[in-house]
Amino acid sequence: MNKFSVNKTRILWWIISSIAIVISLAAMGFSLAQFNAPLRPGLDFVGGTRLQIERDCSIPENCSEPIEIAEVRQVLEAENLGNSTIQLLGDNKQILAVRTQNLDVEERTQLQTALSARIGKFNPQTIQIDSVGPTIGQELFTSGLLALIISFFGIIAYLSVRFQFDYALFAILALFHDVLITAGVFAILGLVAQVEVDSLFLVSLLTIIGFSVNDTVVVYDRIRETIKVDSHRSIEEIVDDAVNQSLTRSINTTLTTLLPLLAIFLFGGQTLKFFALALIIGFILGAYSSICIASTLLSWWRMNKKNNQTVAIADSATSD
Repeated sequence: MNKFSVNKTRILWWIISSIAIVISLAAMGFSLAQFNAPLRPGLDFVGGTRLQIERDCSIPENCSEPIEIAEVRQVLEAENLGNSTIQLLGDNKQILAVRTQNLDVEERTQLQTALSARIGKFNPQTIQIDSVGPTIGQELFTSGLLALIISFFGIIAYLSVRFQFDYALFAILALFHDVLITAGVFAILGLVAQVEVDSLFLVSLLTIIGFSVNDTVVVYDRIRETIKVDSHRSIEEIVDDAVNQSLTRSINTTLTTLLPLLAIFLFGGQTLKFFALALIIGFILGAYSSICIASTLLSWWRMNKKNNQTVAIADSATSD
């Protein structure tokens, strides 16, 4: 049985990742131009009031047609809330979510009355109202970003002590790869499907980092142990063997983790749906980057470093 050689096709993995990164950066660039943020920001980060209401389908003919965004927009403009964000949720588009500037109780009641008069009666038991001030939103964003930065520096320090600095460097590049592409997917979703990111998205990124670095450490452990035993072999052969030894474990771990996440995505409700989606994307990328990116970058670096040292020694001998 032929072994999987990750190094023979490393150019292919690098091209695939480069294309994904370019698309992600382009999507975040478009998002930055449209929302003044690389991702469509949710209520947690920008502050405001989010009102979610569902039509009362127990009333005859009340849910015969999906809610029309144009009608909702007209109501909001009449209430001087024309810059609000509108989302229709549910398979039948009977759930309306509106994010506006901060509204007091009287303004919220007035808006609900106007929407009910124009669109149809809403079920009072389904009303969800969330309000976040802009200061709190800024604090949440700053705290989340700080947590990401600290986690990256902590990982660099840990891997540098446990392995060597070049191991840590390529592990961090793999983590950036995972986080950047996951963010890029959500930038695209924000542009085409009005998907917003909230504090749960930052939690998902931290979780992805932990999962990805764990996978990378498993591969690196195999590489280090093989180097100790067979140091005379080429680094490419050692990395290929290490990947083959840990490949089944990585795939099985990822698949068993994805199953409950898929269940949460399908049946966990609107609140957890995109949190689960971020984890699904990130965990798949984490397994891929550990096997195809971190390992191949390390073998490429070590091979070129060894070749340069050999050339330097040969040049020194020639000059003598």
